[in-house]
Amino acid sequence: MNDLSGRIALVTGGGTGLGRSISLKLAERGATVLVNYSRSAAEAEETVAAIAAAGAQGRAVQADVSTPEGAAALRAAVEPFGRLDILACNAGITKQARNHADLDALSKEDFLGVYAVNVVGPFLAMQALKPLLLAAHEASGRASAVVNTSSIAGLSGIGSSVAYAASKGALNTMTISLARALAPAIRVNAVCPGFIGTRWFRDAMDEETFAATIRSVEAQTALAAASGPDEIADVAVFLATDASRHMTGELLRVDAGLHLGPSPLRRGQ
Repeated sequence: MNDLSGRIALVTGGGTGLGRSISLKLAERGATVLVNYSRSAAEAEETVAAIAAAGAQGRAVQADVSTPEGAAALRAAVEPFGRLDILACNAGITKQARNHADLDALSKEDFLGVYAVNVVGPFLAMQALKPLLLAAHEASGRASAVVNTSSIAGLSGIGSSVAYAASKGALNTMTISLARALAPAIRVNAVCPGFIGTRWFRDAMDEETFAATIRSVEAQTALAAASGPDEIADVAVFLATDASRHMTGELLRVDAGLHLGPSPLRRGQ
């Protein structure tokens, strides 16, 4: 499990939820992990402490990924290492408006805010860190890996709001565009989760509603499962390892079979 030993990784939104799981799983494989956060300083430091407990090196980096200044801060944090082998663009936000037919539920500002983090953020990060991703390729002969956290919302148009689904669709297109443009030195892939049982969902509902949501997801998925962050992080980390070295421009859906619906065997058919 030390296949990432000696590699430098940066995870945006890496202190909580899925980002924390990605950070820890990269560290468990031997990578040095820079944990970016915007406001969750305490959680980011807890993640860094967990990285150290796993026997790896970690560092918390504060930066707002939606701004050029934040992207410059990310680059400044990585520059002392002279390279960046893995960039996980995981930071993301939403605006809750689940009734997609209610077009008055979203404003121009809502769209711009969601796009700033979910689409512009990954672009700015790749723009600022491209020289360091190229340096890692030149030093190792191995393509550096960019892993974007997208969503099934970007594939099917469902999700917390039209703005969120549209932003993830744009991220998917950008993943494919940059995979083509940056090859062969940099691989760019995306993981597209369905439901993830993190505070992203918990914060939007009370405990009773959250438990009911879990039961509903389990009933609707072919695998009768509601994913947690570790299940999604395993796939994200796979896209960062040499096991996926011949993959780029891929959008990997990880939704426990939600897009398939319940198995006929479970329905007694």
